[in-house]
Formats: sequence, C-alpha cells, structure tokens
Amino acid sequence: MSASHSVEKPAFRPEIQGLRAFAVLMVVFYHVWLGRVSGGVDVFLLVSAFLLTVSFLYKVESGRPLALVHYWLNRLRGLLPAAIVVLLAVVGATVSLLPRTRWEEVAEQTVSSLFYFQNWQLASDSVDYYAANQAAASPLQHFWSLSIQGQVFVLWPLIIAAAAAIWHLIRQSRPDLGFRPVLAVTFGLVFAASFVYSVYITATRQAWAYFDTGARLWEFALGSLLVLALPYVEKAPVALRVVMGWVGMIAMLSCGLVLTVQGSFPGYVALWPTLAAALIIGAGQTGSRYGVDRLLSSQPLASLGSISYALYLWHWPILVIYLIHSGHDAAGWLSGTAIIAVSLLLAWATTRMVETPFHSWRWPTQRRRRLSIVVAALMAAVLLPLNGWQEKVEAFEEAAAAQSPQDNPGAAALADGYVPSIDPAAATLPLSTTLDQEWASVGGTCDDERRPADEAIRFCRQYGDPATAEKTIVLLGDSHAQHWSTALHPAAEQNNWAWILIHEPACRYGTPGPERTESCNNFLTAAQSYVLEQQPDAVFTVASKTATHPTDELTPGDQERVADGYVEAVTPFTDAGIQVVGLRDTPRYSYSVPECVDVRGGEECSLDQDYVLAPENPLDELQTQVEAGELPSELSFFDMTDQFCVDGRCRAVIGNVITIRDEDHVTRTYAQTLAPVFERRLRDALGW
Repeated sequence: MSASHSVEKPAFRPEIQGLRAFAVLMVVFYHVWLGRVSGGVDVFLLVSAFLLTVSFLYKVESGRPLALVHYWLNRLRGLLPAAIVVLLAVVGATVSLLPRTRWEEVAEQTVSSLFYFQNWQLASDSVDYYAANQAAASPLQHFWSLSIQGQVFVLWPLIIAAAAAIWHLIRQSRPDLGFRPVLAVTFGLVFAASFVYSVYITATRQAWAYFDTGARLWEFALGSLLVLALPYVEKAPVALRVVMGWVGMIAMLSCGLVLTVQGSFPGYVALWPTLAAALIIGAGQTGSRYGVDRLLSSQPLASLGSISYALYLWHWPILVIYLIHSGHDAAGWLSGTAIIAVSLLLAWATTRMVETPFHSWRWPTQRRRRLSIVVAALMAAVLLPLNGWQEKVEAFEEAAAAQSPQDNPGAAALADGYVPSIDPAAATLPLSTTLDQEWASVGGTCDDERRPADEAIRFCRQYGDPATAEKTIVLLGDSHAQHWSTALHPAAEQNNWAWILIHEPACRYGTPGPERTESCNNFLTAAQSYVLEQQPDAVFTVASKTATHPTDELTPGDQERVADGYVEAVTPFTDAGIQVVGLRDTPRYSYSVPECVDVRGGEECSLDQDYVLAPENPLDELQTQVEAGELPSELSFFDMTDQFCVDGRCRAVIGNVITIRDEDHVTRTYAQTLAPVFERRLRDALGW
C-alpha cells in the first residue's frame, strides 16, 4: 500500500494506562467484596479495540504492510507467558488443594483458556456468571473475556484488511477518498448488527449472551469508532473535555453500584461503562490541572496499569481457590484484603519476571519461524504437564473400576451380621470424576401409549409394560422422587413390575399454590389427571420435605414438614382405589458432599441427625390417622432415614460409598445398594 500523505505515528497516551488501572481495580474489588459485575471488563474490551485500531489505522494510512500472521504470532508471544504461568499455577493448586470434583472442569478449561475458546465452553455448559456462590465457580472462569479478546485479535485485523481492500478499489474511481470513512462505515455496520443481536439475545438467552462473542462485538466496534471520532472530539474546548472526562469517570465507577446488572448484560446496559470509558478517552490530554487525565497519568496509576493484565489473571483463581479450600461462600474484609494483596504481589512479579523479559526478547521477532517456535513452546509448556496429569487421573479411575464389590458395600454395611472386608486402600465411590453419571437414569423414555399428552409434564421415563406387568407403580413428584427410581428398579426387574416416572424439578407433589412456580402448578394439575388416566396399582411419592439452611430461629430439622397440600393432592388417587405410598425425605446438606469428602473425609462431612431432621418423622402423625380411620386405608408410609443416619449422625459415607452426589440427591451408586431394603419396606407399606 502507498499513502497519499505522510502520517504521524500515534503518540503514547499515558491516561489509558490509568484507565486500565481503574478498570482492573473495579473488576477485582467487585469480585472479591461485592460479588457483582462492575463493568470493568467492558472497559477493557473497548480499550483493547481502541489500541488495536490505532495501530492498524497507522499501518494502512502510512502504507506499511499489515503482516497479519506476524501480528498474530507476536500478540500470542505477548499474551501467553503470563497466562501460562497462571494456568500452571492453577493446575498445581487444583491437584494440591481442590477436591477431585473440580479436576475435570479445570483440565477442560485449561485447554479452552489456552486456545481462547473458553467463553464458548462456558456458554455451552450453561454457566451462570451471576451465581451468588463464587466458591462454586471455576478458578479459570475469568478467562472468558480473554478468550473473546483473543478471537477479536484475529477478527479485527481481517476486518481492517478487508476494509483496506475495499478502499483501494473505491479509490480507483475516487482517488480523494480517505480510508477513515470506509472504516467508519465498516465498524458502524459491525456495531449496529452486533448491538441489535446483543439486545435480542440478552433478552431471550441472557446466560448464553454473556459469553457470546457476537453479543460483545459492538463494544469493540465502539472502541474502533472512537479512534475515528477522536480528531473531531479533541477540537472541543478544554473546559468541555475536562467535564467529559470527569463525567465519564464518575459514570464508570458507579456502573456496578447504580445498575442492577444481573440478567441485563451485555445488552444495551453495557453502553453505560463503554460510553463512560469513551468519554474518558475522548477527553484526552487536556493539559488542565483539573482534568481527569492528570489523575490517570499519575505514576502510581501508570504503574498499576502496567500490571493490570497480570492482576486480572491472578485475582480470580486466588479468590476461588481460597473460597473452595476454606469452605466459605464469600470473602470477608480481612480475607479479601489479603487476596488482593497477594494478587498485586503476584501480578507485579509476573509482569517484571515473565511478561517484560518476553516482551523485550528480540530474537523471536526477527523471523516468523522463530515466533512460531516460541508460541508452540509456550503452549507445550501447559499441554505436556496437563496430559501427564490426565493420564494419572485415568489410571486412578481404572484402578477404582477394578475394585472388588466388597470394597464398596454401601448400605449393605448396615445389615445385621455384616463382616467388614473393605480394603483400606480402596477408593471411595463414586469417584468425583464420575459424578455426572450419578443421576438416576434407569429405564427409558416413555413409549407412545404412556407418553403424557399434556405438555406440562415434561419428563417421563418408563420401565416395563404396564399391560403385561404384575404391578405398575407411578413415581410422582420432583428429583427426590426421581432418585429413588434407582432403588426401585432391581425390584421391578425381579418381580415383573412396571414403573413410570413423571417429575418436575423443584416441585414436591402436593396441591398447586401461589408460592410455587407456574410450571410446577401446571405439572401438579396435569400429573393428577395423568395418574387417574393410567390407573396404576400404586403411586410412590416423597411425602415430606427437609430443609437445607437454618433461619434466624429454626434449624433445618425444625423446618422439616409434610409436603404442602400432600393429603389433599393424593386423595383423588385413593378415592379411585389406587394405593399411595409416601416416603420421608432424605437429609440435605448446605455444601457439596463429594467435594467435602474429598477434602476433609467422610466423618468431617457428616451432620448431626437432630440438626437436619425433625426429632419425629412428620409422616408418623399421618400414619396414625390412617390407622385410626381418619385417612384412607389406601394411604401408607415408610422411612429410610436409618440408611442415611447412624448413631445420631447423617453420614456422608456409608460402606465406602458417598451417599449424596451434591447437596441433597442420593448417588446412584448408593441407591443401588439400598435396593434390597427399599423393596422390603415398600412391600410392607403396600402389603404386596
């Protein structure tokens, strides 16, 4: 390319370093202490596009080659060293400090972070960025924004190169046309298309939109358009630019406090932080003692801005690893201060000892082959140890799969006359890496004859053919009814029973009410009609409801109760001659039981029975009413509490098997060991 006039090389803008400093402090402070989105990341996105566009605009207008491949390799050379240090540190901390339940997630996100597609992985995994419990987040989750930036670092030069090619074609007929109008139209179109899409996808699929590159491109385009508008903005009076700068600063800092960002980013609400940053950059170097640029150009902020990338990399994994290891849901003021201090120290050391030396190293920049070798070596520095780690995990899983059944008897260890024969070296099952397989998933989808016609019943599974089975049972309710299908299934196989499971998440069977969700109320109404239509021999329900958290005055045990409207809801079944059996609910924990067991062991993760369950089974009163003839004789109850709580403690591990897969759902492995006891008590309750 040839330029029609000499082009001045862009000057260094010290206020942008200060802007970076404020942006990263916003991100860090809000993450550590407020658990909210600050808008700081959006500022980073705009600034990165601004600087990239400044660089490529100069190349095009001065007639320099764009050298896209060299740019991409050089960009990786600058970004990867610090990122790799953090990735390796997180992998090491995961192996040393975190429960095995986190290992697979961290391994997968290490790869997606290294190759800059982590935002898409989080989107496809349906991660909720706004989840209140940060301890449940991945220590690498913050790489989502770096992944989007990495994708834009590839896309933006291509867009600029395409715009330059179009410009050269147009100049054949209009030689006086400058490049900037063409670029303005190009990025104007990108801005408009992405902004419209962002508003739409945020309104319809916000959790996806948060990580969607397409929903963020307008923020980058705004940064590019700012470059083109800057020559005109800088002609404004100094006084006006001083006001612009401070208005932008106040707006940027107040974004996370003023706006309720949960559920609204990155739609039109993200205009607030990005336009605020645009005002600050647009104000430029005012030369006024009152300008915000004087603050932003100060040495302390410039120094902090120089380590902003490393600080962003470090703060989140340190926070999350602390929360997971400590068992806390959020950092306090003292622990938060320590987290920030450690993050600052590591960011400074990483920048000084890793990032700066790599940036100053000139040997790789002399030839593209050398750059390629350096980038490949940097990636290998993560992939090789990660591969070794995964091989060890796979070997551990294979050894666990080869264990004798005697090493994991589960509920059989509670039987009278049981003689312990567990190998002390045997792994506790299920392994944390197989927890995704621990949901109840027996049977198959309902056949055409049993599939509910009412769309309010969304989940239906079936085993056997009710037309030829000796007995048919409908399992009815929520996921706590579902997890008992695993214990019922062996009895169904052995006795020629059929069963049908219909359930709705978080919808304990009872009567509809205003405190329930619309989908739950619709399900309860439809489920009643479905059962009466199917006319099974029996309906199985979980008839009580346990609690997870204490209130100001009540323990979880104090809150255990019969499910709302339970008797009223099952009366149509008993009136139709259908037997109804209700089971007492299982204990709930306020933490992930497998994670706790992995870190602290089974005993430390068990809870006192009188804390999580009522002293008396709330279903006993209903059973008494049945026996007194006050409730239908078709109604009966049974209890499996003694299979979870032994000697006054509700056990996290029984017979070398973890009882609960998360906070409140029975593991499939433990439910399988419960099958003999479950069948015996179910038969006794039903009189079969």
